[in-house]
Amino acid sequence: MNNISFTTEQTEQLKTLLQQYFERELDQDLGDFDADFLLDFIKEKMGVHFYNQGLRDAQAVLMSKVDDITEAIEEIEHVTDF
Repeated sequence: MNNISFTTEQTEQLKTLLQQYFERELDQDLGDFDADFLLDFIKEKMGVHFYNQGLRDAQAVLMSKVDDITEAIEEIEHVTDF
């Protein structure tokens, strides 16, 4: 897997969320520099776990849809006796 990357706008939004969380929940000021490092840490060390879970979730949805299609095909399939 390649490194997780975000657009500049996404990065700024994520940093803002981190800063707001630190202020609200921890009563701590998290500056831009520290927010950058924290976001990089989360992406590098934890991001793969979120990414992989997202893939597993998407795979489960896809497999469910494939099962639905298979059942629909079986319902319209013509059976012949030879």
